[in-house]
Order: sequence, then C-alpha cells, then structure tokens
Amino acid sequence: MPVREQNGRPVWRRRTTPQQWGRWFAWLIGIAIVVYSWQLISEKTIWFFVADAPTQAADMAERMVPPKWSYMEELWLPVWDTINIATLGTLIALVVAFPIAFCAASNTSPHPLVRSVALFIIVSSRSINSLIWALMLVAIIGPGVFAGVIAIGLRSIGFCAKLLYEAIEEIDETQVEAITATGASGPQRLAYGIVPQILPAFAGIAVFRWDINIRESTVLGLVGAGGIGLQLSSSINSLAWTQVSLILLVILATVAVSEWVSAKVRHAII
Repeated sequence: MPVREQNGRPVWRRRTTPQQWGRWFAWLIGIAIVVYSWQLISEKTIWFFVADAPTQAADMAERMVPPKWSYMEELWLPVWDTINIATLGTLIALVVAFPIAFCAASNTSPHPLVRSVALFIIVSSRSINSLIWALMLVAIIGPGVFAGVIAIGLRSIGFCAKLLYEAIEEIDETQVEAITATGASGPQRLAYGIVPQILPAFAGIAVFRWDINIRESTVLGLVGAGGIGLQLSSSINSLAWTQVSLILLVILATVAVSEWVSAKVRHAII
C-alpha cells in the first residue's frame, strides 16, 4: 500500500495521489455521460404523457376487468401453436448446435479455421433477438407458424452451442486417453469418450432452452410469426381489453406450466 510521511511517522493510504486523481476523473466522466444522456432523453420525452401515465394505466386496468372468459375457445389453438413453435424450434436448434459445438470446442475442433467459423455462427445467432429473426423471416417466407419455428431455432443455436462447447472443453481427458490407448478411432473416441460425458449437460441445456423458448414464442405473433401473440396483437389493436387480460392470464399460465415441467425434468436428469 502507498505510504506518506506525516510528522515523521508513516501514514498508510489506500491509493497513491495519481490513482486517487484518476478515480475522481473517472467519476467525473461517468457523471458527465449520465447528465448528457438524461438531457437527450428529456428532449425526446413528452413529460405531459408521463405525468398522465398513472391515470391511463388505472383506466386501462379497469377496462380489462373482468376477463372475457368466453374468448378462451379461440385461444386453445394459438396456445398449442405457441408450444409447437417452442418445441420444434428447440429441436432444430439442438440438431444444428450439436456439431457446431464440437467444431467450436478447442479440444475437438478439427482446424482453427473451422473453429473460427463455428464461433462466428454462435455469436451471430446470439446477437440477433428472436423478434428480429421473426421480422426478417415473415418478410421472406410470409407470416405463420413456420416463420416462428425457424426464428426460434436460429435464435437458440448460439445459446445451445455455446453452453455445449463449454461442456465439451471441461470433459475429463483421462477417459478419452484411456479409450485412445485401446486403439480406438476418432469417431469411437467421440462416441465412447466424449459424448457420454456431455449427455447430462446436453439434456439440461435442451430443457432449459425449451423453457426460455416458450416465453419467447408467446410474443412472436406480434410480428406475424404465429402463436398466441397474434391474438394479443389483434386484441390490442381493436382495444378489446377484456380479451387482452384473458390472453395475458393464459400466457402467464403457459409459462408457469413450462417452468414446472422444466424443473421436474431437470430434477429427474440431475
């Protein structure tokens, strides 16, 4: 720790003078950024609407009660579509992510160039939100459930592959060495030395991602990619607030059930 003399005795300090000045300068820059950002936000905000927001929220909540329970007959199929979008999208992602993960892992990648391409695919998939994927796919292949399935799949590839290749890099190499010592070929080392070690992680990743995709699939309909979000968008546009409240309750129930199923499956796997 830095020391300075005071009345002939050493005084211990947490930081040197240059370090302290640097710390104050960093705080000054941070405060300046916050003030500038607040000014930009203030210029683009209509504060009259912000002040009136509690009144508008209370009025909307009043219009949403009671939910229109008779509308439930029209929601069973969209809910089923939402579950299918999440499930099929997750399956597609797992099938594609499995080989990508082996190409991205440093201990299984066949070549540095292959690893770079695999890592680029993972980063690209994780960088683009599922709603953006859905917007592009709806413009390319048209609205519907198929666009939602592909959007969820493309979004999930990076997530699954990243967690899986990290699990591959953490395997016990002694098991692979033991199988190699028996004269096993490359595919045999993969099938009997690596895959059995990562299967629990693979199953956990699959269930966890499916749980996330259930939640993401509920809003894809807002951009025309099918599912219950399509009914939500239509009800909001027509100001049918009693239908909106029912749809929100259905979404909440769907997510809660998926959480319960996911927790049970993960507990069984572990």
